[in-house]
Amino acid sequence: MTAATHTPGAHTPGTHPARHEWAAGLMVFGAILLMLAGILAVFRGVMAIAQDDVFVTTPSYVFRFDLTGWGWIHLVLGAVAVVISVGLFQAATWARVGGVVIAGLIVIANFLSLPYSPVWSVLMIAFSGFVIWALCVARKEDFGDPLDRAPRDV
Repeated sequence: MTAATHTPGAHTPGTHPARHEWAAGLMVFGAILLMLAGILAVFRGVMAIAQDDVFVTTPSYVFRFDLTGWGWIHLVLGAVAVVISVGLFQAATWARVGGVVIAGLIVIANFLSLPYSPVWSVLMIAFSGFVIWALCVARKEDFGDPLDRAPRDV
């Protein structure tokens, strides 16, 4: 009897190759969106730390926070999002969980910073919503390595 070897990324007899490609594509989509959201959050954080006068201030809004503090929050969230997105390219389970968590935190941070830049905050909330969707919709057994482009058995 010979031992069967399993090549990484190859589909198992019970899975459909198109479903595997779909799930891997969603993982890459989520990773790219999370990386973009992270990079943009880093830039937004640096902008808020360096020059507070770039943002509009609304004195009568319910959520009133120091812009420099928000800058640090966006900077840290953005840096963590970029690191997690690199893990998503490796299809790591910790990165999927971390991606959903950090995208949720980005949604909360952007909701609370709505009075300072409303259009941008809504755009980032939408980005993060797509990231959460892309990372939650596919099950682990549906994908392998999203960057593996080895030929599949037909």
